[in-house]
Order: sequence, then C-alpha cells, then structure tokens
Amino acid sequence: MKLFPAIDILNGRAVRLLYGEKERVTDYGDPLDRAKMWADAGAQYLHVVDLGGAFDGKSGIDDTLGKIAALGVPVQSGGGLRTMEEIDRRFEAGASRVVLGTVCVRDPELLSCAVEKYGDRIVAGLDAKGGKIVVSGWTENSGLDAFEFGKKMRSLGIADAVFTDVGKDGALSGAAVEETARMAGTGLNVIASGGISGMDDLRALKAHGVYGAILGRAIYTGNIDLKTAIGEMRDAE
Repeated sequence: MKLFPAIDILNGRAVRLLYGEKERVTDYGDPLDRAKMWADAGAQYLHVVDLGGAFDGKSGIDDTLGKIAALGVPVQSGGGLRTMEEIDRRFEAGASRVVLGTVCVRDPELLSCAVEKYGDRIVAGLDAKGGKIVVSGWTENSGLDAFEFGKKMRSLGIADAVFTDVGKDGALSGAAVEETARMAGTGLNVIASGGISGMDDLRALKAHGVYGAILGRAIYTGNIDLKTAIGEMRDAE
C-alpha cells in the first residue's frame, strides 16, 4: 500500500487541522523542513495541500511547492484549484499529480477538460461527511451521495481518488475502514485520508485492498514512524 505523508499549508506554515476546521489548527513549522524530513524517511510521494486555497478559492503555494518538488520526491497536490489556468500552474510549479475536489462537483466540464489534458495525473478528491460529498474546504454539503459520486468519477475516466472522512480528519480517531473499502468497490484506486492513528489502521486498510493512505497528524505526533510504516507496507505488497 502506498503512503503519502501530508503537508497542509496555511499562511505559509505546515499545519494540521482538527475536523478540517481552520480555527482548530496546530502549527508544525516550515513546510519545506517537513518535506525534507519525510523525504529523508524514504517517502515515495508527498501530499501537499493549499488549505488557504481550499477555503477561499485562491491558490498561493506555487513557490513553496516548487521548493518541495525540487527535493526529488513526486508531489501530489490540491487545494484552491478552480480554473484550468490554476491547474496548469500547479503542474508547472512542480506537482506530478493534481487533486481536484470542489471542481468535481461544481464544474464537471472543467474536470473533463483536465482529465482529457492530463489523464491519470488528475486525482479526484472525494471528501465526505455523513456519507455526503462536502466542498469548499469542507464547509458546504453538496447533498450528493459519496459512493454514487465515486462511481460517476470512475465513469468519467478518473483512476485514482483521495477519500477523506471529514468527521475523522485530524482527530487520530481511527480510519474509516469500511467506508473506504466501499469506495474502493467503485473501481477507483482509493487513497484513504482522515483519522489514521497507528499501524493497525494501515494494516486494516491494506487488508481491505485499499490502494494508498495519506498520513497526517499521526506522523507529526510520532504515533506512526514513517520509515517503519513505508517498510512494512512495501513488504506486504
């Protein structure tokens, strides 16, 4: 199972939010320092999110992203991407893959254009609360059933998706294993996100055939040692 250490950027800082609420933030310092730390631990990918962009729709991490990408670890990045120009710019800044969330709901035409242009370098960001897709930095409930929406994304040619259970994100409360496995049943390569608190969560996700997992607060607090986790998940493949 592939592991994606997360670097969430807000106001130029690496942070973790509790339940996705920007008022409940923990500062973890310089994003580039964190990227170097995860790269030194053997990260095969980095998951870099522009939280400011996710909340206000204005992307602003290109310079930082470029420095992180220069470390040589492929970067998957999302947050605040609402136009093709912004998507292009995120790739130009150094992203290997781009995650689109709100666009998937609000602008299916743009999503289709992005997939046509970039193929499997476009990843769907499926953020759910109570089984419904939420958008705009998780502040708005779309009313769309998450799993039916996942099937729709697959039918549009999306191969990979980040599935976040917002109710667990940043809380170290345990991964949403059953819901994530159900999303994987749509045919998407699902990357689990939210609530992962320890190795048992990773093992459970792996046992259910989940493609990947994003690691956030658990590696920042030391609940999971990234190097050890990468080794075990690789050995289990």
